[in-house]
Amino acid sequence: MRLFRSLLIALLAAGAASTQTLPAGVQKITSVEGITEYAYPNGLRVLLFPDDSKPKVTVNITYLVGSRHEGNGETGMAHLMEHMLFIRSKSDRDIKKELTDHGASWNGSTWYDRTNYFETVTATDENLRWAVGLEAERMVNMRIEKELLDKEMTVVRNEFEMGENQPINVLYQRTLESSYIFHSYGKPAIGSRSDIEHVPIQRLDAFYHKFYQPDNAVLTIAGKFDETKALALVADSFKAVPKPQRVLEQTYTIEPTQDGERQVTLRRIGDNQALLAVYHTPAASHPDTAALEVLAVILGDTPSGRLYKALVESKKAVNVAADEQELHDPGFFLARILLREDQSLDDARETMLKTIASVVSEPPSKEEVDRAKNRILKQIDLELTNSESIGLVMSEFASAGDWRLLFLLRDRIKAVTPADVARVAKAYIKDSNRTLGAFIPSKAPDRAEIPAGPDLAAVLKDYKGGAEMAKGENFSPTPSNIEGRVIRARLPGGARLVMLPKKTRGGEVMATVRLDFADEQSILGRTVAANVTGSLLIRGTKNKTRQQIQDEFDRLKARAGVSGNAISATANLETTEENLAGALRLAAEILREPAFPEREFDQFIQQQIAGIEATRKDPQFLASNELNRHLSPYPRGHFRYVSTPDERLEDLKKVTLDQVRQFHRDFYGASNATIAISGQFDPEQMRKLVAELFDGWKSPSKYVRLPLPYRKVEPASQKIETADKEMALFTAGTTEKISDNDPDYPAMLLANFMLGGSGASHLFKRVRDKEGLSYGVFSNFSAPEIDDGGRFVVTAISAPQNTPKVEASIKDELARVVKDGFSSAEVADAKTSWLQERMVGRTEERSLVATLTQRERFDRTLKWDDELEAKVAALTPDQVSQAFRRHIDPSALTVVRGGDFKKAGVYQ
Repeated sequence: MRLFRSLLIALLAAGAASTQTLPAGVQKITSVEGITEYAYPNGLRVLLFPDDSKPKVTVNITYLVGSRHEGNGETGMAHLMEHMLFIRSKSDRDIKKELTDHGASWNGSTWYDRTNYFETVTATDENLRWAVGLEAERMVNMRIEKELLDKEMTVVRNEFEMGENQPINVLYQRTLESSYIFHSYGKPAIGSRSDIEHVPIQRLDAFYHKFYQPDNAVLTIAGKFDETKALALVADSFKAVPKPQRVLEQTYTIEPTQDGERQVTLRRIGDNQALLAVYHTPAASHPDTAALEVLAVILGDTPSGRLYKALVESKKAVNVAADEQELHDPGFFLARILLREDQSLDDARETMLKTIASVVSEPPSKEEVDRAKNRILKQIDLELTNSESIGLVMSEFASAGDWRLLFLLRDRIKAVTPADVARVAKAYIKDSNRTLGAFIPSKAPDRAEIPAGPDLAAVLKDYKGGAEMAKGENFSPTPSNIEGRVIRARLPGGARLVMLPKKTRGGEVMATVRLDFADEQSILGRTVAANVTGSLLIRGTKNKTRQQIQDEFDRLKARAGVSGNAISATANLETTEENLAGALRLAAEILREPAFPEREFDQFIQQQIAGIEATRKDPQFLASNELNRHLSPYPRGHFRYVSTPDERLEDLKKVTLDQVRQFHRDFYGASNATIAISGQFDPEQMRKLVAELFDGWKSPSKYVRLPLPYRKVEPASQKIETADKEMALFTAGTTEKISDNDPDYPAMLLANFMLGGSGASHLFKRVRDKEGLSYGVFSNFSAPEIDDGGRFVVTAISAPQNTPKVEASIKDELARVVKDGFSSAEVADAKTSWLQERMVGRTEERSLVATLTQRERFDRTLKWDDELEAKVAALTPDQVSQAFRRHIDPSALTVVRGGDFKKAGVYQ
């Protein structure tokens, strides 16, 4: 009978609730364990938790803004705003006085995901009306003024300084700053001193109007009150606060996976030492959070926790703790150890890490798990018995995503098993996921204080500067104008000299010395020794060490690069007119008299091995290398053979210093050298100097230019798996029978420019700009001088999961261009852009020297460039389209993809 009566009362109560009249526009959303959520037309969410057991009521408003939402220059703004909302409103309400007058227990707090304000007062209708009205006032009607900010800033700064006085607090902040590279959870809620002191009032006011709005707030009323009256009261108090027109953007930063242990050492005055270990863990909403909560108790509880037993009971530390921080975005698991100054930090660190790792090697027992669960569930149950605690705890879970997470977490904790705890420990308690912080007390910390920047107006008030740099002449870089200035000479020994003298700014001048040597047969099997030879040239001569060479180039204000391979060696110089002779003399010494020091040889080999090993799992290198291997079907040992990383390692380990020295003796000489100089210099002086330096240096072996003939290759498709790589590479290519003398060459240059050779190309606009799949996508077309071994390649980087889309888009765009060709408008625009790009290139001395060198080697003048550009300018859209169709067959492309496709679930 009693049971029936209870059920009847419950049913009547439910019926009364279902027929409850809500204020206009207000909707009931959901109810969980006595807490009911309502939505108001202006976006405000309201949680009601009636509890008549105690004559008090708590009003808590949570704004979903914390340090997570602060950008650079904004750190601490949410916390500053917390302080500002306790001063005065625009209607001159003294907030703190009103709180005191109503006998309220009140405060506010700021955390990573939220800021909240609350007051607990005696449960009367008048007090509730006042409290709700106060929060409506504070939402949009507070005075955010410089005068008030200046006063409150010193208070906040003092709070900041109070925290700075606590080394453990500072260590906590420094460790999190290192743990989070990009996400704002690495920024303390209180902010940085400079931002607190200098934040512009306009920026703070904009922050207030952006985030302190009803659609970004959750109002909780908990305690003794009438629900119907409370709903009406909220409607009445907030009716003047409209739903904002702006759309509040959500944060989107995702902290990348930590890929190695990080360490922080803090040295400040203090007595105790401390250790912190921070591990990244999932967001509060993730199911693993429950097991991580249990893990925190198993490790950090006193006196049952493993850390306590291992460190405190053994007298290696004085205090331990562990905590799982549940946040809106992925949070962190933290273990803390406190030591006396006379206890061993190294011993405690080793024991702490071993103990934490023991949860994986020695999974927790059922007894440990049950004890931890009971402890956590007890705390939750006690929170739920107190309406004030419930009113406040709602802030944490509402800002983590939904207030109901409190109950979901509780239920998940009830279901946690020892296997669950072992699983999450194995998943997240990893060395590579750890940031370790250590505080070492110091009686006199030796820190580098960075001074503030000076007043530049005062510093520069009377500054006059030095003498103005000499100006260059107004030189038009057209091929015909360049050719009209070029001076050519053939030295008796066979070397070619090509010079372009002109006045340049500051007397700038560039010079290139290129030595061509050997023939195809003589260098078979000697490619590796040749490459090492070229790399060691600048590391020492018979008269100068590597350091002395560097110092001499510095004295000459010269940039120098020296390299070599099996068929040539090159020295590039950039300097000024007065230093050109000295730089050329030093370059000649490097090329002619290298010492090949054994120490430098050993260092270089080890550096190369390390570099090769670094490429063995690099998708960008592996995919490109594999395509080049396919497009270069030559036998191993040939100059044009493309080695695998393993083959390169094998060859490097075999090469000897004697082989390097012998290669230089066998091939280096200037009989077939080309020396090009462009910039400000005396041509006659340079002609004499070049003859002095190089004319008597004869090449020991005959020189026959290494040909690059067309070789047809069959199309292929390959996939290279590279685990744990966030970027993938798609590349495709084929060989083309074409030289730069071919009638189709000008059209193919322009076609490639429009397809993928510029930022306005088809591939760039589609794959990057429109579809957003790749940061870099491009095509390249090349054709050699004289020979017909041309090549066409398309390449794009992307996330592995997007590579199939990139591939599909590139293939589709290629097919579309082959089918439809190029329009008149784009051809006209491309011609203008291409010609301007070449003109700009010739304004640089480096580019001019390279062009002069290459033209001279093939007995060409810049008339060839003039004619090429005229041919491009005369092209019709049909000519370009037809040439592209003749040479590019999408079905003939060899495709190579490199990336972590297994993890992405593509190309399976």
